[in-house]
Amino acid sequence: MRTVAATASTNDDVAALANAGEAEGLWLRAETQSGGRGRRGRVWVSPAGNLYASTLVRLRSGDPPAPGLALVAAVALEQVASAYAGAARIALKWPNDLLLDGAKLSGILLERHGDAIVIGFGVNLAHHPEGLDRPAISLAAAGLIPSPDPALFVEDLAASFSAWLSRWRGEGLAPIRNRWLERAHPAGTPLVARTADGAETKGLFGGLDADGALLLRTGEGTQTIHAADVFLL
Repeated sequence: MRTVAATASTNDDVAALANAGEAEGLWLRAETQSGGRGRRGRVWVSPAGNLYASTLVRLRSGDPPAPGLALVAAVALEQVASAYAGAARIALKWPNDLLLDGAKLSGILLERHGDAIVIGFGVNLAHHPEGLDRPAISLAAAGLIPSPDPALFVEDLAASFSAWLSRWRGEGLAPIRNRWLERAHPAGTPLVARTADGAETKGLFGGLDADGALLLRTGEGTQTIHAADVFLL
């Protein structure tokens, strides 16, 4: 585990280390970031007290398809957050958002560089942003006072992620998908999926297909969503 006081982006730092030949298993945590980002380049505000950390996975011959790592990261983080907040308050939203009492607690960003997958985690431990297009929350705002120590939280996360990564490699996506479905919002939950071009599809949560894609039940049948921002309705 490496920790720095400040950086622009832990994902960028780990990507640079990956390009320089760093081995799988590296974890880098920053106390603050000046250039943190979420999916589609969104700004991720990074005040001290929250978790900002990235890890490195090297794809191997025989690994399951790489997109499944989004679910691996999600279930690993869910397991740790549930230990802190209680499983009844935590739920997963496709593909890898973590909800606490129905509000967004964290974000996970996966970026590929050749055989290297950089996975960044941002978790609202002490603070959460206001004025977003969806409600957000922190563990502190949810009543965990004092908020968890980021240095301890990331150690728990690294152990959880290592265990789920091993299962993904040894057993395939199925057990990870099953865990994800167990911890997701209920089947039939109303959702809207918004693609990069702005198109929206509204429907009911119908689970995941065998590859981890979102199944959305609409009036025209079940649609399979491979890439989109998904919001609860």
